[in-house]
Amino acid sequence: MSPSDSKYDLVGLRSRLETDLDVGEVVDVASALIAVPSHRDVPGRETACAERMAEIWRGWGFEPEVVPIVDGRPNVYVRLAGQGNGPALMLTGHLDTVPGYEMDRPAFKPAVADGKLWGRGAVDMKGALACMMVALKLVRDLDMPLPGDLLFAAVVGEEEQSEGTEHLIHHGPHAGWAVVGEPTGLAIHAGHRGLEWLSFEFVGRAAHGGTPERGVNAIRMAARFIQRVEAELAPELAQRRHPLIGPAVMNWGVIRGGTQPSMVADRCVLQVDRRRLPAETLEQVWNEYQQILDALAAEDPDFNCRMSRMAENMATMDHGGLEIALDHPLVTSLQAVLEALTGQPARIGAFGGWTDGALLSNFGHIPAVIFGPGDLGVAHSRAEFVPVEELRLATLAYALLAYGYRVF
Repeated sequence: MSPSDSKYDLVGLRSRLETDLDVGEVVDVASALIAVPSHRDVPGRETACAERMAEIWRGWGFEPEVVPIVDGRPNVYVRLAGQGNGPALMLTGHLDTVPGYEMDRPAFKPAVADGKLWGRGAVDMKGALACMMVALKLVRDLDMPLPGDLLFAAVVGEEEQSEGTEHLIHHGPHAGWAVVGEPTGLAIHAGHRGLEWLSFEFVGRAAHGGTPERGVNAIRMAARFIQRVEAELAPELAQRRHPLIGPAVMNWGVIRGGTQPSMVADRCVLQVDRRRLPAETLEQVWNEYQQILDALAAEDPDFNCRMSRMAENMATMDHGGLEIALDHPLVTSLQAVLEALTGQPARIGAFGGWTDGALLSNFGHIPAVIFGPGDLGVAHSRAEFVPVEELRLATLAYALLAYGYRVF
């Protein structure tokens, strides 16, 4: 069967893949990855997990490329060559997780119960990585010509500075389109907000608590700033809406100030999470806060605040928003795949968090969608899991998309 013929036999292709797929293998691969901790408190972070992944690939007869990125922590790449001239399709996700402390079940002893795979990283996102791996194996074993190259990329550092995806963008492998396997409950997420962390340091003058008039209280400065933002900027953000993604939002995440009750606080720090829409620029976000700071300083000569971007938020690339047109062939092809698998119209939405898809789109110029098994609401939680049935369907969807993204 040639690539151009596959559009006439989607049902047959699905049937062959369903027959060949052993969902137990997907669970086994995901469990093997979950069992190897890959969070920030582990020496080498993702390294041991990447090595375990590479072993699995080699056991299947693949030759994975293991590329050190930062401090020896590696990305893992695999390529299946296509025989058509279509754009390469990349299936990608991150190797790192958040820590697994104080979870309801043993974090790194994966188990299946109630139709769910439990463990840290099950949904965010070693389950999706396992689906992608088995999908490539299915496609290879099917031995049917691909319309373009099919790539797999497991990257480091997404939970913090996304060094793995930044390196991929600079050095390859390069792709025409990408699917990021973050948990969407098998909905197609065609966008999300950008992520900006800002720090506001208010500087006052210390004095004894019994003579507060001799000092300048930095906590009071911070309170005035919060009140002004809530009164003037927050309502405007609520009205600034994207038809799919929703409004621009912000969150007061951290406040630290003062040393003891009997001293006028000479320093207070606020840290803000600002989620910007794809059309909002960093300059716009910065200026909106700076205008409020300037107004407060004009009203009070003792008002003193320094605003800065938090270095923890990025390596070198801004964490902007993601947006892909709903009529883009990647979106419409994935819709066709899902409708063929489920018999139901595919759901289209926006992702609640930030993903490496934004870097791929904005800096790598690779159109990307977010699509994967599981519920984002249980990511980072005390009880993380992914439904086994969604692992099955995601694996089939990734495999079908390898053929369908060009011919449906």
